[in-house]
Amino acid sequence: MAPAPAPRGQPANLRRTALICAGVAMGMTGLAFASVPLYDMFCKATGFGGTPMVGTAGAGVILDRTMAVRFDANVAPGLGWAFTPESPEISLRVGQTQTVFYKITNRSSRTSTGIATFNIAPEKGAAYFVKIQCFCFTEHTLQPGESLEAPVVFYIDPEIAGNRDLDGVNSMTLSYTYFQSKAGQPVAEGKGDAAKSNL
Repeated sequence: MAPAPAPRGQPANLRRTALICAGVAMGMTGLAFASVPLYDMFCKATGFGGTPMVGTAGAGVILDRTMAVRFDANVAPGLGWAFTPESPEISLRVGQTQTVFYKITNRSSRTSTGIATFNIAPEKGAAYFVKIQCFCFTEHTLQPGESLEAPVVFYIDPEIAGNRDLDGVNSMTLSYTYFQSKAGQPVAEGKGDAAKSNL
């Protein structure tokens, strides 16, 4: 008995299947490369992971509710910089635009480049902390002994008053860490991998 002939169109079906598989593989590779920027955009849009919102102008409405904002400044080992806020804590009204300066000094004997990462605590309040201007994620190169003052301009979004889960939140902490940087990315001391940050 002779074997049954192969159905017509089988090579076309195999080609189509191969093209679909190749397209899916290329799409997955593209998503892998896009995952970090997409996650960053998601965090900035939602405040997820302690990431503050980004604004272009003040709130326009100022409430009677006051909020304390604490400023935390850290330097990763090996950078050799001093990094301090002008004030460890301020009190401001919700919706009030505020500017706070940080002083950054290279205390090492070599020229070095650093970049700051940040987050907000508590995380659930981050969606209401709106930065208008910030020095974070911008590389700064300082000569030995050189200093600079860098501002952060922000406000607490008045919409926080509508979130009953945050009625008890009366303070937030803005925390920065300066890392050595390479090609615009923070680098952990002694490692070639970019340092992890809450983006």
